[in-house]
Formats: sequence, C-alpha cells, structure tokens
Amino acid sequence: MNQHNEMQTSFLSIAENESFARVVVAAFAVQLRPTVSEIADIKTAVSEAVTNAIVHGYEGTVGQVILRAEIHDKNLLTIEVQDQGKGIADVPQAMEPFYTTHPEQERSGMGFAVMQTFMDDLYVESTPGTGTTVRMSKRIRSGGNW
Repeated sequence: MNQHNEMQTSFLSIAENESFARVVVAAFAVQLRPTVSEIADIKTAVSEAVTNAIVHGYEGTVGQVILRAEIHDKNLLTIEVQDQGKGIADVPQAMEPFYTTHPEQERSGMGFAVMQTFMDDLYVESTPGTGTTVRMSKRIRSGGNW
C-alpha cells in the first residue's frame, strides 16, 4: 500500500450531509483495514465535527463544509473538517465538556469531548468571522479483522 493517500470533498452545510461525510471517511479509511470499532470511532468523530460546522459554524445559513482525509505512514489517518462560518471566539471554552451556545436546542455540549475520546489527537483552529478547522487523527491497528 502507498505510504500516503489523500482525498477531499465539499458539501453544503445541511443536516442531510452529515451521514454522507461519515460514509465517505469510512470508505476512505477501509484501505487501512481498521477494526469495526475503529471505523465506528472515526465515523462518530466525523459526525460530531460536521454537525458542529453545520449547527454552530453556519447557524441556520448554508455554506460549504470541506472534508479532507489523509493516510500517512501506512496506519495514520488524519481528518480535517473546515467551514467558513462564524468561527469560535474562545476555543478552550468551547472545548469544555457540556459547554453549549444553544442550550435551548437541548444540545449536550459534548461534541469536542466526543472527538477527543474517539480520536488520538484533536486540534481546533478558529477565527471569529472567518471559520473553524478541526483536525483529528487516529492511528489504525494494521491488518484489522472485520
């Protein structure tokens, strides 16, 4: 297998595209032969990142979400979810468990905590008025069994 591979796609920031993003990343990651558990972790983290972009980044407006994934060193998957939405003024505060900007919508405020739990690394870069980029990575156990 190649030591490096990458993919990129973009889609509208509508709720129906959250499942599309999950499937695309899972299909890309299959070449690493992940376990079922590893695929579930990846899909959950991608779902949270894309949902954040849709719900918080664009807040009721429609924009583009850019999804990138790369494979490095035969077993490292990196994923990037980017929006050009409203951005996050205080990233450390936003990453606190249970913090939510929409308590009236019964949001749990656990999106970043979920991403941190299921991925090995998580980095969030955001500028108010410009958008947010979530980068996460997961090392896949080589030769997983389904």
